[in-house]
Amino acid sequence: MLSYSRGPEGELWELTIAQVLDRAVEHWGDSLALVSCHQSKRYTWRELRDAADALARGLVSLGVRRGDRVGLWSTNCAEWVLVHLACARAGAELVNVNPAYRTHELAFTLQKSRMKVLFLWERDSRAEYAQILDEARSGKQLSLEHAIFFGTDCWKELLTAQAGIRAAVMPTDVANIQYTSGTTGQPKGVMLTHRNQVNNGKLLAWGMRYTERDRICVPVPLYHCFGCVIGTMSALASGAAMILPNWTFHPQATLQAVQAERATSLYGVPAMFIAELGLPDFKSYDLSSLRTGMMAGAPCPVEVMKRVMCEMRCAELTIGYGQTESAPVVTMSAPDDPMEVRVSTIGRALPCTEMKIVSVLDGETVPAGEQGEVCARGYMVMKGYDDEPEATARVIDAEGWLHTGDLGMMREDGYIHLTGRAKDMIIRGGENVYPREVEEFLYTHPKVAEAQVVGIPDERLGEVVVAWIRLKAKEESTEDEIRKFCEGKIAYFKIPQYVRFVEQFPMTVTGKIQKFRIREIEITDRGLAKVAEQETA
Repeated sequence: MLSYSRGPEGELWELTIAQVLDRAVEHWGDSLALVSCHQSKRYTWRELRDAADALARGLVSLGVRRGDRVGLWSTNCAEWVLVHLACARAGAELVNVNPAYRTHELAFTLQKSRMKVLFLWERDSRAEYAQILDEARSGKQLSLEHAIFFGTDCWKELLTAQAGIRAAVMPTDVANIQYTSGTTGQPKGVMLTHRNQVNNGKLLAWGMRYTERDRICVPVPLYHCFGCVIGTMSALASGAAMILPNWTFHPQATLQAVQAERATSLYGVPAMFIAELGLPDFKSYDLSSLRTGMMAGAPCPVEVMKRVMCEMRCAELTIGYGQTESAPVVTMSAPDDPMEVRVSTIGRALPCTEMKIVSVLDGETVPAGEQGEVCARGYMVMKGYDDEPEATARVIDAEGWLHTGDLGMMREDGYIHLTGRAKDMIIRGGENVYPREVEEFLYTHPKVAEAQVVGIPDERLGEVVVAWIRLKAKEESTEDEIRKFCEGKIAYFKIPQYVRFVEQFPMTVTGKIQKFRIREIEITDRGLAKVAEQETA
């Protein structure tokens, strides 16, 4: 038997995001749709649709037309959801900008995406966004015509614009561009269509058995696929309400939101659940309303999964697997799968989804139980990388299979065990970090001759970033100097937690650097052998 499986048959919607919003209003118009706890804002489905449509008219008044790019650089808030839905109505392509981005990354994104409008806050507790934007724009020819700051008169005027919305948006149009770092060292824009996102949300809602009576607590970032699809789209498809606990993840705020809003579902990467379980007053929260949730974004430690299911009362907790390029989920465990299955596999194919495991040597499908690269095919595969046909062709083959770069084994019943990553990607607390991107940045330091970046295990975050650096002749530096050089220029999660200065790197006889040896040395020297051996789902 070969490592191939197909999910159950299912009906795909040929609808745009705005049409699904209209459907939600038709079915559940006066029911709760969105709560932003930290802003004390609440919307019914009808109120949410009306506010999003008002903003869509504002976008049209700015000259935004079908296919134009609109950027959104913000942490979680009600405005994030409004901009997302307004872009869908107006036919604009929403460009998610990570709020941790600083001048170096923002400048690249502004130029690469060719966005026409950018929505943002002037500042928050982490950054002066207006100042960073000014620095990123300085001296560059950009497509950006308007920077709209939330809460200002300009923002309020957009909500009262009278322009008509005439965009003939199609389900196959690009709805969203999300930047994901690549092995080339520069982020690539993943183009996701309305059809991709609508149906992934619909099928996730089906898999998690959501109804309009559910309330989904979403502490994960909305700029991630986890937040804007598994969060927003699954709520839109099912009528479930979406609960935003805070601007950014805060374990106390998350559990307070679950308790106050009687959430029935809780999302998170493993590091978030670990932080929640580790609160000194964890047992004081009333989590009895929870029945389900999803853990995704990083490998899940088995013991954490068991604790969430038992101590947080998420008896129907599921594991989801995928990537931004697959909009994002391709496999998930079922709420009634045995615990052993849920803690040891990534589930099996969602409806309308094909999965297979292929040999990394010849690309042929391997027998069940043998290791190979995990591949997926179906409605959810991205349209491609923006303006990068060659990069697209490297991950989507001629038959439409998306090659994930992850290694796994498929059981005869279709459940898949992940066994490793073919790519070098580091997952730090649910944030993807590609070593090459960090290495390329470190090379801009005037003292650095060579840099190699790896991930090492961490009990709280899953992995952290380590840099080995060879300095130029007669130069001296310190770990603190390197870290300060990174601060404000690359996202905090990409900054190396540890820096080691070396004269040479471990090499093969043919002169290739052995990154696995760097990782082994770090694990040994830092006493992390037990953490590295920890069993994960």
